[in-house]
Amino acid sequence: MSAICGVLNYDNPSNSIENCTCLMEAFQQFSSDDRYMWSDKNITMGCHYQWITTESIGERLPFYDRELRLAITADAMIDNRRELFERLQVDQTQRKTITDSRLILLSYVKWGKDALHYLVGDFAFMIWDERNQTLFGARDFSGARTFYYYNDTKRFVFSTLIEPLFTLPYIKRTVNETWMAEFIAIPTIVESIDMNHTVYKPINQLPPGHTITVNQRGVKIERYWYVGQVERLKLGSEEEYREAFCDVFQLAVTEKMRTYGEVGSHLSGGLDSGSVVSFAAKEQERHSRPLYTYSSIPENTFKDWTPMYYIADERPFIKETVKYTGNIRDNYLDFQGVDPFSIIDDFLEIMEMPYKFFENAFWLKGINEKAHYDGVKIMLNGARGNHSISWGSERLNLEYYASLLKGLRLLRLNQEITDYCVNYRCGKTLMLPIVARKAFPIMHRLASRKKQVDDQFPSYINPQLARKTNVYEKITQAVHISGRVDGELNQYRRDYYDQIHVWNKSGTATTKMSLRYSLWDRDPTNDPRVIRFCLSVPEMEYVKDGIERSFIRRATKNILPDQVRLNYYSRGIQGADTIHRMRPVWKNFKEELSVLSRDSTMAEFIDQKVIQKIYKDLSDDPPSNFVWTDDFKILTRSVIIHRFLLGARYGRG
Repeated sequence: MSAICGVLNYDNPSNSIENCTCLMEAFQQFSSDDRYMWSDKNITMGCHYQWITTESIGERLPFYDRELRLAITADAMIDNRRELFERLQVDQTQRKTITDSRLILLSYVKWGKDALHYLVGDFAFMIWDERNQTLFGARDFSGARTFYYYNDTKRFVFSTLIEPLFTLPYIKRTVNETWMAEFIAIPTIVESIDMNHTVYKPINQLPPGHTITVNQRGVKIERYWYVGQVERLKLGSEEEYREAFCDVFQLAVTEKMRTYGEVGSHLSGGLDSGSVVSFAAKEQERHSRPLYTYSSIPENTFKDWTPMYYIADERPFIKETVKYTGNIRDNYLDFQGVDPFSIIDDFLEIMEMPYKFFENAFWLKGINEKAHYDGVKIMLNGARGNHSISWGSERLNLEYYASLLKGLRLLRLNQEITDYCVNYRCGKTLMLPIVARKAFPIMHRLASRKKQVDDQFPSYINPQLARKTNVYEKITQAVHISGRVDGELNQYRRDYYDQIHVWNKSGTATTKMSLRYSLWDRDPTNDPRVIRFCLSVPEMEYVKDGIERSFIRRATKNILPDQVRLNYYSRGIQGADTIHRMRPVWKNFKEELSVLSRDSTMAEFIDQKVIQKIYKDLSDDPPSNFVWTDDFKILTRSVIIHRFLLGARYGRG
């Protein structure tokens, strides 16, 4: 794992060394196992190296191959090493020691730009082709590692992080108002639509799933990854589907656990992280090593106020998974006295930009701190599971039942609805009208449209900025921005994987936290092989037997405990204790809202009348469910923007 950087100077070769030295010095705030720069004429590249895998220990990056006349610097972990060994005909004696960066370089030699179609893993890299005087690089399909760059007529500069770029005198800290407009106007946690841009106007980023080619003719960005056509999987039995899933998922989990250190995992009481942990713990057992798990829980003084179908403290379900799986060292972290408001400045320093996951920031940071203390180098999670392994919400069941009704497959419909009603303790008299409306929606379209308008997220952007940037038209045209799911769900799911703006936020957070805590976040539910497998499974498998998320529940039989696997009634909920945690600092929170509602710089970006109106009605002792309101999102996002602008104004870092 690395922070990488480089400078290609077109007319002043000596400046490339001086500039790259500045970038490398800015990385020194993070621990390193090695640091190295390589230079040749007008190109200099650097790597601030943290060793994660056995193969990486002692590796020298950047690496220059004199025979090939190629140099590489990389922030990469390649998963499909065995497959690449065969394709590249790597000698058996080298397979245990060859580094991931070397595999990337050999792949580039064999396939050129098409090498990206053969690499599976998390990566951002840059290769200097000395013969062609060209830089070529890429970012993995979902942007798990960050890659920022600056370009003008004299030079090209790249870096894993944004802040080091401001150590160079020709790069100015100018806020990008278009990016900010999108951040403010988008209701979900997606931060921006245009993945080429960043929060700073002079600095661009390489979008997920794209390559970059740089020479004196300019910079060329090309997309290489789409989910593409996925052939429907047709197997003979439920057991065959289960075995096929286990093979694909176990491979993804195992390959993402490669490290010389300890392996940890986030663990909630649900299906996604539970599945990851169950497969990972068994693999660790083969090597006589435990799996460390980390679970965020409420403070002991918190009283659960949530509806009975939600669970704020998931320990009962987590402990069932731990007990059933075995070989786990479980950690339950309540972060007593910590609140999300008080860590805003620290988290902004990590993120280098505004963020929206206010309620989760403190425990994400805290879990990484504890895992680092435990010697964890790989931290697993199941963050993308909802769209892959555990696909199949209640709405998908209803869509399936509606298709049976429209196709007059009444016997099958009767059996499925009967099973559903038994599982979810409801009656057919309730379900049949809902299914009929879903199957024949013409009479309900007007009401549906009105509801969508009524449910829109309130606007708090400066109206002039909204018009200037045309932001709402951009949002309307973008997919998976509004937070609503319009149309047929399976098509929504297929489209989801081709929308690069849905990926970027998680890669930004995990890359930057990984550098601070010297560990690497890996998500097996986001492996492209797992994604394509799950897309190939027939839709019926996800709704079978009247069960939502039916496929993963059946696939994990004898892997997850039934108390978790067959839990249809309770769901864990994050952030329920947010107001409880903020009560000691609520006065400070209100004071900052009062200040920012009159701040002239904030007035350029937000509609301060909206903030003032919410503030006027804001209680000194708000109810706990205030955390789920749009008003709370607007207020917390405004505070984060305010703090960021203060840092940008005076030079954060």
